[in-house]
Amino acid sequence: MATRKAAPKSLSLAPILDLNEANALHSKLMGLRGNNLVIDASAVERVGALCVQVLMAGAKSWEEDKHAFAFSKVSDAFTKTTQLIGVNIDHLMAKEI
Repeated sequence: MATRKAAPKSLSLAPILDLNEANALHSKLMGLRGNNLVIDASAVERVGALCVQVLMAGAKSWEEDKHAFAFSKVSDAFTKTTQLIGVNIDHLMAKEI
């Protein structure tokens, strides 16, 4: 009997990802661990370095667990902030086939 591949879980990020949101973001990620994950960052208006750090730590954890971790959509503000602080997420962008 063939097993079905589980659909990836999704996480939509809050518009404001500041210091206050970092702990909540960490908790949300830990609740999704063990699953392939697709993140929608299209609504992000402002993101702080600590939340970017939480996301990058999540990406590393998913990689170690051998699960997919990808961004499906990102806002201009999210892209600009990650570039400004020197974080390259190009390798984490979902690829269309």
